Amino acid sequence: MASSQSSNDKRNDASAARPSPSGGVGGDNQTRKRLFSKELRNMMYGFGDDPQPYAESVELLEDLVLQYITDMTLKASEIGSNKQGRIVVNDILYLLRHDARKYARVKELLSMNEELKRARKAFDEPSKGLE
Repeated sequence: MASSQSSNDKRNDASAARPSPSGGVGGDNQTRKRLFSKELRNMMYGFGDDPQPYAESVELLEDLVLQYITDMTLKASEIGSNKQGRIVVNDILYLLRHDARKYARVKELLSMNEELKRARKAFDEPSKGLE
Protein backbone atom coordinates (compact mmCIF):
# COMPACT_ATOMS: atom_id res chain seq x y z
CA MET A 1 0.00 0.00 0.00
CA ALA A 2 2.84 2.40 0.81
CA SER A 3 4.49 1.83 -2.56
CA SER A 4 1.31 2.79 -4.46
CA GLN A 5 1.02 5.90 -2.31
CA SER A 6 4.57 6.98 -3.14
CA SER A 7 4.03 6.36 -6.86
CA ASN A 8 0.90 8.56 -6.74
CA ASP A 9 2.93 11.30 -5.05
CA LYS A 10 5.58 11.05 -7.77
CA ARG A 11 2.93 11.39 -10.49
CA ASN A 12 1.44 14.44 -8.80
CA ASP A 13 4.88 16.01 -8.39
CA ALA A 14 5.72 15.38 -12.05
CA SER A 15 2.51 16.98 -13.29
CA ALA A 16 3.10 20.03 -11.10
CA ALA A 17 6.56 20.52 -12.65
CA ARG A 18 5.30 20.29 -16.22
CA PRO A 19 5.86 23.53 -18.15
CA SER A 20 2.79 25.60 -18.83
CA PRO A 21 2.03 27.06 -22.28
CA SER A 22 2.95 30.49 -21.00
CA GLY A 23 6.51 29.26 -20.64
CA GLY A 24 6.76 28.95 -16.87
CA VAL A 25 6.46 25.94 -14.64
CA GLY A 26 3.23 25.89 -12.74
CA GLY A 27 0.87 23.61 -10.93
CA ASP A 28 -2.19 25.41 -12.30
CA ASN A 29 -2.78 22.59 -14.77
CA GLN A 30 -5.97 21.56 -13.01
CA THR A 31 -7.32 25.09 -12.67
CA ARG A 32 -6.43 26.29 -16.17
CA LYS A 33 -9.38 26.34 -18.51
CA ARG A 34 -9.09 23.86 -21.33
CA LEU A 35 -9.98 25.65 -24.56
CA PHE A 36 -9.82 22.90 -27.15
CA SER A 37 -10.67 19.70 -25.25
CA LYS A 38 -13.84 18.86 -27.16
CA GLU A 39 -12.31 19.56 -30.57
CA LEU A 40 -9.13 17.65 -29.75
CA ARG A 41 -11.11 14.63 -28.54
CA ASN A 42 -13.04 14.61 -31.83
CA MET A 43 -9.85 14.99 -33.85
CA MET A 44 -8.12 12.22 -31.92
CA TYR A 45 -11.09 9.92 -32.55
CA GLY A 46 -11.07 10.88 -36.22
CA PHE A 47 -7.41 9.90 -36.44
CA GLY A 48 -8.05 6.48 -34.91
CA ASP A 49 -8.00 6.97 -31.14
CA ASP A 50 -10.65 5.74 -28.75
CA PRO A 51 -13.99 7.63 -28.75
CA GLN A 52 -13.20 8.68 -25.18
CA PRO A 53 -9.40 9.21 -25.05
CA TYR A 54 -7.59 9.55 -21.76
CA ALA A 55 -7.90 13.01 -20.24
CA GLU A 56 -4.12 13.11 -19.83
CA SER A 57 -3.64 12.53 -23.56
CA VAL A 58 -6.04 15.35 -24.41
CA GLU A 59 -4.33 17.67 -21.92
CA LEU A 60 -0.89 16.86 -23.32
CA LEU A 61 -2.05 17.43 -26.87
CA GLU A 62 -3.69 20.72 -25.87
CA ASP A 63 -0.47 21.83 -24.19
CA LEU A 64 1.42 21.05 -27.40
CA VAL A 65 -1.12 22.91 -29.55
CA LEU A 66 -1.05 25.97 -27.30
CA GLN A 67 2.75 25.94 -27.27
CA TYR A 68 2.82 25.77 -31.07
CA ILE A 69 0.35 28.65 -31.37
CA THR A 70 2.36 30.68 -28.87
CA ASP A 71 5.64 30.02 -30.68
CA MET A 72 4.18 30.89 -34.08
CA THR A 73 2.62 34.07 -32.70
CA LEU A 74 5.90 35.19 -31.15
CA LYS A 75 7.83 34.44 -34.34
CA ALA A 76 5.23 36.27 -36.43
CA SER A 77 5.43 39.30 -34.17
CA GLU A 78 9.24 39.28 -34.45
CA ILE A 79 9.24 39.33 -38.24
CA GLY A 80 6.20 41.61 -38.21
CA SER A 81 5.62 43.28 -41.53
CA ASN A 82 3.08 45.55 -39.89
CA LYS A 83 4.68 48.57 -38.22
CA GLN A 84 1.99 48.78 -35.54
CA GLY A 85 3.10 45.49 -33.98
CA ARG A 86 0.08 43.60 -35.19
CA ILE A 87 0.32 40.19 -36.76
CA VAL A 88 -1.07 39.96 -40.27
CA VAL A 89 -1.90 36.89 -42.33
CA ASN A 90 1.15 37.36 -44.52
CA ASP A 91 3.41 36.97 -41.47
CA ILE A 92 1.93 33.53 -40.79
CA LEU A 93 2.18 32.58 -44.47
CA TYR A 94 5.82 33.66 -44.45
CA LEU A 95 6.55 31.40 -41.48
CA LEU A 96 4.84 28.43 -43.12
CA ARG A 97 6.36 28.90 -46.58
CA HIS A 98 8.71 25.90 -46.22
CA ASP A 99 6.03 23.53 -44.89
CA ALA A 100 4.01 22.77 -48.02
CA ARG A 101 1.16 20.93 -46.29
CA LYS A 102 0.53 23.60 -43.67
CA TYR A 103 0.94 26.39 -46.21
CA ALA A 104 -1.59 24.76 -48.57
CA ARG A 105 -4.06 24.20 -45.73
CA VAL A 106 -3.84 27.81 -44.57
CA LYS A 107 -4.35 29.04 -48.13
CA GLU A 108 -7.35 26.71 -48.51
CA LEU A 109 -8.91 27.94 -45.25
CA LEU A 110 -8.34 31.58 -46.21
CA SER A 111 -9.97 31.12 -49.62
CA MET A 112 -12.90 29.29 -48.01
CA ASN A 113 -13.28 32.14 -45.53
CA GLU A 114 -13.40 34.66 -48.39
CA GLU A 115 -15.96 32.52 -50.22
CA LEU A 116 -18.15 32.37 -47.10
CA LYS A 117 -17.91 36.15 -46.68
CA ARG A 118 -19.04 36.67 -50.29
CA ALA A 119 -21.91 34.22 -49.85
CA ARG A 120 -23.10 35.94 -46.66
CA LYS A 121 -22.88 39.32 -48.31
CA ALA A 122 -24.85 38.11 -51.35
CA PHE A 123 -27.44 36.54 -49.06
CA ASP A 124 -27.84 39.70 -46.94
CA GLU A 125 -28.02 42.21 -49.81
CA PRO A 126 -31.35 41.05 -51.37
CA SER A 127 -33.10 41.05 -47.98
CA LYS A 128 -32.04 44.67 -47.39
CA GLY A 129 -33.69 45.73 -50.65
CA LEU A 130 -37.07 44.28 -49.58
CA GLU A 131 -37.36 46.39 -46.44
